[in-house]
Amino acid sequence: MQRTQSPVLSRLARLNPTTVFLAALVLVLVGLFAPGPAGGVLLLVLAAGLVGLMSVTWPVQRPATRVLRLVMLTLLIAVALAKLTVG
Repeated sequence: MQRTQSPVLSRLARLNPTTVFLAALVLVLVGLFAPGPAGGVLLLVLAAGLVGLMSVTWPVQRPATRVLRLVMLTLLIAVALAKLTVG
């Protein structure tokens, strides 16, 4: 059975990986250095996007990749929640 890919995923697959990495890095840095709850909210929005992407790509990931991505996502959410509570 052939699964059709959504237009959003097709477009994401064509993006330059370096550009995507740098854009994500900029978002994380802005979220980390933004004052108070604004940074926490930005990090949570980024985490929500990553959860959505991970849920779609989960079946094709190797187990080691799954573990690494879950650890990084957990750290991102923990930092975001810490910024929300401290800010």
